Amino acid sequence: MGTEAISVRRGRPDKREAILRAASRVFGREGYARATVDAIAAEACVSKKTIYNHFADKAELFREAAMEGVEQVSAHITVLIDRHLSKILDLETDLTDFAVDRVKAIFEAPDEHTAFARTIRAEVTHLPPEVLHAWLDAGPMRSQREIAAKLHGMADRGLLAFDDAGKAADHFTLLSFTPIAERTFFGALPIGDREVAALAREGVRMFLRLYGAQAPKRGE
Repeated sequence: MGTEAISVRRGRPDKREAILRAASRVFGREGYARATVDAIAAEACVSKKTIYNHFADKAELFREAAMEGVEQVSAHITVLIDRHLSKILDLETDLTDFAVDRVKAIFEAPDEHTAFARTIRAEVTHLPPEVLHAWLDAGPMRSQREIAAKLHGMADRGLLAFDDAGKAADHFTLLSFTPIAERTFFGALPIGDREVAALAREGVRMFLRLYGAQAPKRGE
């Protein structure tokens, strides 16, 4: 058994969680390159030695904090996907309600999580590829796969028409989420509920023009 696994087991879980929360705040404020273990220790009110009892180095701490935050948000979005997209009563309304709630789930997550996500996007070229890929797979790509599965089910019911559910899910996000994310700099600037709803509805309507059952399948 490696020394890292031993040290994690030896440490107190509550201390480890406090360190991860502090790391999320510091990385969110300072970015990966500028953040220091000293600053994270001060934020968590622990010693550097305590941090190294739980984590091998700053890179491991960044990876663990990134994964914890994105997994929490993704789990919330999974609930919303199941709530809004499992049983379709009115296609436009249900897609719009999901789009609005997804924006809220991401932008109203704890501040350290949203700031951390902005840090990852800002420093993407400086992050270890394995960390970035793991974060994407557990977060945005996981949600896209789950949305694609629901859209595939809607196509099977004759509600949508497309050749590739994955591409349809990508276009759904580009139309109903990305404009809001760009306007607010990924939640950094405030936006009213009415504007979110209007932008989401507009995006959903554009999506349905592309993929609604009345539209011809791509390639025809």
